[in-house]
This record gives sequence, structure tokens and C-alpha cells, in this order.
Amino acid sequence: MSRHKDGRARARFLRRVRRQRLKYVAMLPALVTILNGVCGFGSLLLAAKGHFAGAGYMIFMAMIADMLDGRLARMSHSTSSFGGQLDSLCDVVSFGAAPAFLMVQIVESKLSLQLAGTPGLHFMQRFIWLAAAVYLSCAIIRLARFNVENEEDETAHMSFVGLPTPAAAGTVVSLVIFHQEIVLPAVGGVYGAFDHTLVYTLPFAVFGMGVLMVSRIRYPHILNVYLKGRKPFDHLIRAILFLGVIVWNRQAALAVIFCLFTSGSFVRWVYLRVLRKTEAVAVAPRQPDSQPDGRPC
Repeated sequence: MSRHKDGRARARFLRRVRRQRLKYVAMLPALVTILNGVCGFGSLLLAAKGHFAGAGYMIFMAMIADMLDGRLARMSHSTSSFGGQLDSLCDVVSFGAAPAFLMVQIVESKLSLQLAGTPGLHFMQRFIWLAAAVYLSCAIIRLARFNVENEEDETAHMSFVGLPTPAAAGTVVSLVIFHQEIVLPAVGGVYGAFDHTLVYTLPFAVFGMGVLMVSRIRYPHILNVYLKGRKPFDHLIRAILFLGVIVWNRQAALAVIFCLFTSGSFVRWVYLRVLRKTEAVAVAPRQPDSQPDGRPC
């Protein structure tokens, strides 16, 4: 009798699995999302071969694909849980593993040339891998938390809780491209002093961005807040100026824009949470030492 019940329970389970099996997907958004992951994998290959600038541009291509796939899904009214999960898996590769590995490769290549045989080399290498592991782990946690807390309504996407993974990856990549295409060719010139400083501070920046990704600091959604819909006229002027700066010197402009976006909300949070409280305590009226009738408080 128990075998018969077990058989019926197994049959019901199999029927339920068949009903839940994925049968249809939105082709164009899914292909663009997969392109995101392929670009991330290409960045890993280029970074392993020492083509650091090319690896950075591959991550930028992944960012473009990441912006397009969601738009295509919403325009075609084909958003689904499958698309969201696929997007997060590709983001782990493109904006988690690829920037962390790129940072490790470029810093270790510099250390092997500058600190070969020195006692501090082993410690620096361990810290580099620690920073990369923290960044990757926080990127995975950030994406998993986003899947749980995300709302389908586009009007709710005016800000992000924590630093978005594409912005963190863009900050790493923009600094790497600035170093490879501007600083290195100008060694001994205007940018020459940034060579060692930029490379050696990169692991600390990556570590900090990992913490910001899992924080509760709110970051604005640039497209929805500043570009979508009707905006004041000065927003158009600012956008044109930004585009002009990018065309004039895209490497320096991208590095400045991404660094300002990454640090701006954090600086604002520190000001509101720390400095405002300090100012409030400083201007608070001093409590009297005794009550009006002369008795001590």
C-alpha cells in the first residue's frame, strides 16, 4: 500500500514539474543578455593575455548590452523571471568576475616588475586576491538581493539600494583604460606621476566598491532621473557638455564620471549621517544644571 501511495505522489510531482517547465522565452532580449555574458568572458580572455585596455572595452560593451536587454523586454512586453535570472547570471561574469580578474592581472604585472624579490610582495599579492574575492562576493550578493527586492514597475526604478554592479565595474574599467591609454604613454610627462599611484590604489578602490555594493546607500538611476521624460532645459545643456568632454578625452572623462558617481552618494550619505548629526549636537541648547526652583536636576 505504501508503495502505491509513493508511486502516486511521484506521479503528481512529475506532472507539477512538467507544468512548470519553461516552454517559451523572448528571443531578442535573451540573445542580448547572453551577449552581455559573452563580452564578459571575452574580457577575461583578453585580461589573461595582458590586453588590459581591450578587456576594459569588452566590459563596456557588456554594459551596453545590459542596458538594452531590459529595455527590449519592456518594449516588447516580454519581461519574465527567466529574463531576470539570466541577466543576473551574465552580470556576475561581466561585472563581477571580469573586473576583479582584470584588477588582479594589471596590479600583479606591475608588482612583478617593481617589487620582485622584496619582502612585501607576498603580502601585497594576498591583499590583491582578498580585494578581488570581496568584490566578487559582494557583486554576487548585490545581484541576488536585487532579484529578491526588485519591482517590475518601471516607475519604481528611480534609485538603487547599494552601488549598482555595472557602475562598480565601470569605475574599475575606466581607471584601467585611463592608465593604459593615457598614463603609460605619458610616463615622465603630465600624467607620469599617476602611474604607480593609480595601480597601487586600485585594490583598495575595488575593496571599497565591494562594500558599497552591499550597502544601503541609495544611488540614482541616471536614465530615469536625468534623461527620461520632460526635464528642465539646463539638463540638456549639461548632457551636451558631458558628451563634449567625452569626445574631447573619453578616457579621462569616463574615469571622472564613474568616480564621481561612485563616490557622490557615499559622500552625501556621510554628510547626512555624520556631519549633520555633529552640527545638530553642536547647536543644541545646553540643558540647565538645576530646576527653576533651585533644586539640582
